[in-house]
Amino acid sequence: MSFDPSTFWEALFSWPFLRGALLTLGLTIAAHLTAILIALPLAVVLNGPPSVLRKLITAYVGFFRAVPTLLQLLFVWNALPQIFPIFREEWFTPFLAAWIALSLNESAYQVEINRSALSAVDGGQMAAGQAIGLKKSHIYRYIMLPQALRVALPPTMNEFITLLKLTSLASIISLQELMTVTQINVARTFQFSEYYAVALTWYLVMVYSLMGLQKLVERRFRWSSRTEAAALAETRRSRGW
Repeated sequence: MSFDPSTFWEALFSWPFLRGALLTLGLTIAAHLTAILIALPLAVVLNGPPSVLRKLITAYVGFFRAVPTLLQLLFVWNALPQIFPIFREEWFTPFLAAWIALSLNESAYQVEINRSALSAVDGGQMAAGQAIGLKKSHIYRYIMLPQALRVALPPTMNEFITLLKLTSLASIISLQELMTVTQINVARTFQFSEYYAVALTWYLVMVYSLMGLQKLVERRFRWSSRTEAAALAETRRSRGW
């Protein structure tokens, strides 16, 4: 069977595929924001002195990085309701299950990104903050975290793009995201090339848009090089600023 362009274009702008793409993007944003909220305080603890809590966090990170994402999704959707009856209610939807599983999985990787970014900040910054009488929470808020942000931003954006593609695994728990919509249409019509091409197009659009956004954000927050600083200073002198 040859490729049918009319089927491709009709499906590309159809509501089911648009809804699937929006659901994919929405799940990615929700899971990644939750992962960052979980990971940030854990990274601060890992960046501190040795403690029992630090060992527990290390075990948490190791566990979720070791277990396949697909297994985590299946466990949350199928096994969690057997362990905790509260998850047997109607409110526990495939979206919520995917959100929980992907958030926990992503937080393990985000912890390492944040920890490395905090470690990259000169230790003298903490000592300087303590010397002027700042509380530890204020040192992290006003000194450490703004500097660590610049280091953590590129790998964080890369993780977001990776997570966007990982959401396709949620099709295994019947979440109506982009891959599920694609598989439903393929199973109904057996037009593999047309509908897979539609899914491919949507993923390319989303990923390349995010890559463009990543470049803009990195350009906004990057450290100025010595060459750029010298050129800027020379420009200001020549214009009498």
